[in-house]
Amino acid sequence: MSWDESFFRAINGLAGQSAWVDQLALSLSNSSFLWVPCILLVCYWLWLSWREVLWGAPVLAATIGIADAFGASLKRLVERPRPCMSLLDIQHVEAACGKVFSFPSNHAINTATAAAFLHVIYPRSGWVSWPLVGLIGLSRVYIGAHYVTDVVGGWVIGGLLGAGAAWTLLRYSRFRF
Repeated sequence: MSWDESFFRAINGLAGQSAWVDQLALSLSNSSFLWVPCILLVCYWLWLSWREVLWGAPVLAATIGIADAFGASLKRLVERPRPCMSLLDIQHVEAACGKVFSFPSNHAINTATAAAFLHVIYPRSGWVSWPLVGLIGLSRVYIGAHYVTDVVGGWVIGGLLGAGAAWTLLRYSRFRF
């Protein structure tokens, strides 16, 4: 057994022991859950500087779209089966397996892209965004949809893309008013 599978089994082995934790993990893994923090974020961002939102929000949305497409392309290239499809003796939390391939986790890519982007623009935002990114990534392993390396790989890819886009935007003199 590889170390990746061992880590996966250690986290996924906790599933099914607490209905409350199972429901939390499913909620964190549900893509529609992300709309709540996104709406709160945009409201806060509008309060900070509506002019920055005019430039930053479209760049962030485009970066997440590009990151998501990149992750989907990597999945087709790597073709790593999801643990919920390849390991028969794991804990399944409801029917939360996802599509066929596992690496990288697009949940991890998308959330890390947003967190890194915001962290570069607003360094103090990290204390809110990175723990949420961590919980969402952990939930993907907990429910059996991804290996740990799928999530870590997604964090690295998303972090680089998000930070790069924010750094580029900050170099554009009209962004900060």
